[in-house]
Amino acid sequence: MTQPNVTAPSANISGGSGGESGNLYRPFSVFSVLTLTLLAMLVVATFVWNLLVLVTILRVRTFHRVPHNLVASMAISDVMVAGLVMPLSLVRELYGRRWILGRALCQVWISCDVLCCTASIWNVTAIALDRYWSITRHLEYTLKTRKRISNVMIGLTWLLSSVISLSPLFGWGETYSEDSLTCQVSQEPSYTVFSTFGAFYLPLCVVLFVYWKIYKAAKFRIGSRKTNTITPMAEVIEVKEAERQPQMAFTVRHATVSFQTDGETWREQKERRAALMVGILIGVFVLCWIPFFLAELIIPLCSCDIPPVWKSVFLWLGYSNSFFNPLIYTAFNKNYNNAFRNLFSRQR
Repeated sequence: MTQPNVTAPSANISGGSGGESGNLYRPFSVFSVLTLTLLAMLVVATFVWNLLVLVTILRVRTFHRVPHNLVASMAISDVMVAGLVMPLSLVRELYGRRWILGRALCQVWISCDVLCCTASIWNVTAIALDRYWSITRHLEYTLKTRKRISNVMIGLTWLLSSVISLSPLFGWGETYSEDSLTCQVSQEPSYTVFSTFGAFYLPLCVVLFVYWKIYKAAKFRIGSRKTNTITPMAEVIEVKEAERQPQMAFTVRHATVSFQTDGETWREQKERRAALMVGILIGVFVLCWIPFFLAELIIPLCSCDIPPVWKSVFLWLGYSNSFFNPLIYTAFNKNYNNAFRNLFSRQR
């Protein structure tokens, strides 16, 4: 394939112990330029959209309560993915998936990557749990209880994410190789099992279980919405005025009374939208992250490898989940749509 005269930036890099130095040079094809442009647009769109959600929550007072604190936590993690993680990952792609920014920045990037992505995944799980409890236990799941539980879930989300992300800094595996200029999550098998299960497989099991329970609850409610009919038996009432007078009998027939609900109540419509939103949120989350975490778990354990281009595809597919999260949530919430319109109309 003929390649145009477009080159990546060059830098003088000293090799490992051999002290070899040279210029990093990577010719770009048209396809590479288009790919990098699309990735840059994804970074900007992810940052702007999540920032817009955060600004809306801060400016609208009705959003200063649950479940919007869970949405704010998710938006914060996704803003951090777009602002701290994706740009450095784009620089890495620019230099042919080689890390030229040194060990210290590599460790910072990997720590932020694991922290923000894990927090984003667990925030999706927390939102799914909150919707599940509000649908199935709406009588006991009061506003006070909901606020306390949501705050606990947010705290646990960031605590667990911090433990998983900071562990390699204390010697649990290596993230940077100066010889090959690679910067990646620690490939230590024990850390791989711990991080992948803590960051993905455990929340995956939780969200799948939650959606199964939501589906069962919705199916039960649909089945229980049947026509309730009451048809009393006809009764004969006898009235005797005297022994010698003819007997008079009156037959009273009661009409059939039917109770039937045509259409959905306000609460049923709200629960149906919430169940649909959770289903789409979970489905997109699984599709975006499962290729990356399958590769992350299998490669270190079986000592095998896949082409670097596929690693990049899986990684950026996972990053794209931070772009879809606010789109999915706000699409099913009329309050956010109205708040967005009011926000832009005021600025005009």
